[in-house]
Amino acid sequence: MSSIPALLRDRITATPDAEAYRVPAGDGWRSLTWREVGERVRELALGLAALGAGPGSRVSILCSTRLEWILTDLAVLATGAATTTIYPSNTAAEAAFVITDSGSTIVVAEDDDQVAKLRSVQKELPDVTQVIVVDGSPSDDGWVMRLDAVTAAEGDYDAMVDAIGQDDLATLIYTSGTTGRPKGVELTHDNWLYAAGAVRRIDLLSPADLHFLWLPLSHSFGKLLEVVMIDIGVATAIDGRLDRIAENLGAVRPTIMAAAPRIFEKIHNTVVATVRREGGVKARIFSWARATGIRVSRARQRGVRLPATTRAEYALADRLVFAKLRERFGGRVRYFISGAAPLNTEIAEFFDAAGLTILEGYGLTESSAGSFLNRPGSVRFGTVGPPLPGTEVRIADDGEILIGGRGVMRGYHGLPEETAAALEDGWLHTGDIGELDEAGRLRITDRKKELIKTSGGKYVAPTYLEGRIKAACPYVSHVFVHGDRRNFVTALVTLDMEVAGPWAQAESLPADPHALRGHPRMREEIQKAIDQVNADEASYATVKKFAILAEDFAVETGELTASLKIRRKVVEERHGGTLDSFYDG
Repeated sequence: MSSIPALLRDRITATPDAEAYRVPAGDGWRSLTWREVGERVRELALGLAALGAGPGSRVSILCSTRLEWILTDLAVLATGAATTTIYPSNTAAEAAFVITDSGSTIVVAEDDDQVAKLRSVQKELPDVTQVIVVDGSPSDDGWVMRLDAVTAAEGDYDAMVDAIGQDDLATLIYTSGTTGRPKGVELTHDNWLYAAGAVRRIDLLSPADLHFLWLPLSHSFGKLLEVVMIDIGVATAIDGRLDRIAENLGAVRPTIMAAAPRIFEKIHNTVVATVRREGGVKARIFSWARATGIRVSRARQRGVRLPATTRAEYALADRLVFAKLRERFGGRVRYFISGAAPLNTEIAEFFDAAGLTILEGYGLTESSAGSFLNRPGSVRFGTVGPPLPGTEVRIADDGEILIGGRGVMRGYHGLPEETAAALEDGWLHTGDIGELDEAGRLRITDRKKELIKTSGGKYVAPTYLEGRIKAACPYVSHVFVHGDRRNFVTALVTLDMEVAGPWAQAESLPADPHALRGHPRMREEIQKAIDQVNADEASYATVKKFAILAEDFAVETGELTASLKIRRKVVEERHGGTLDSFYDG
């Protein structure tokens, strides 16, 4: 197989009438077959080629997760061009940087708002000859046209596809990064074909599955899922609206869904907070069921056979609590997949106890998103599993994780020195610190550049502490642990008002986050969670002071990346006064 369009063509030949995609339509959903997808991609590809897309060119997509994103991506690739991805949340300046740095000449925008963003920086985009809008209006000057008008009467689609080589550039994804300016990661058709084939080889999915996709397709994780489902022939229900995830899960009833850890944290915290608020018998039953389920989960991880009494207790816990939780997700989920950031172990065990096992994986944009994944039947929470078939791993002397194999990027676009540093000695230097267990599963301890070194010379892993605090208190949205070159560790905490709000109302506390953050009862709840975490840590790693912020971290304010990871430098700069106050006197 030489390219993603060739993979799609083979899928259409193999299962032309099978369901490919399912999309919202009115009050329900409508389906497209692989044959219908192929017809639309062929039409779009010929239209894009007529507009100048072809080998060596780039087309940027500025759009949220929806069917048109995938169809456009596949059409761009079929012309021999490469797709450049832009997050809809990016500012006009950020979008302009990606478009110009990548050399894109065509931009596909989702709606009139995104077109307005481009118009505001049009003078900085002299090479952009055409903007194509999915849901919006064409312009009188011809710079903007509608996607449904992108067609061509002539052209040899199959010849275009046959001309694509496996080493040709397929995707330019700009790493949002927690620090520094974005770099364009060059990923070839072979990079994606390897990663998708590796997932197929571990027998995680089958054509009988139904995949629910909401993840940003601008992110490498979302892009990998797109190619995997074509390779295996899995139908995908698509809706990128975050506020519809819970409703969509109940309606679509998928068997597989991938998500960032933040989604699992929110689900967990909502359930725990709801039970706490109800109190009484329900709360006691939930606590007993949770403890029983986690005991069973840990025994499964160790491969220990459960005694009959424990099996009976778990069956009762499942009937009273866990079965109801599974129904919230449609009742058919076989596995969740988690990536993009570390998943807290306690939260993973809670979901496993409920029969909703989360398979945590790990990969970088630079390694085509998928390098490691826990396998069904041998899950070990706290690890990201063994390497996918064909991926090599080494642990450097300083603990840094090094990755080799066909999934590793070609390089950073236009940045030869950064490429040489990242691919030194033929290995991808991930910047993450980790270790391998006795079964070859990778455990990531922290980011190499994000480890805190206190003024006393002790190293502290901030993301580990942040995850534990979030798991210990359902009212917390984000935690930022600080202390590099300081004499003790401190934290900034933000509230999840979707969870904390109802609790505050039930407790007759202020519902306004500005007032709630300073209330003694709110601080007491956060302090209890921090005390619980501190009890298991060495003294130098304990959080000594904290502050509750009035506003949550957000992508729009620059404190979070598009994949919901904290941009540590931005947070330190924005809240420097609060952080410094911890150490005054």
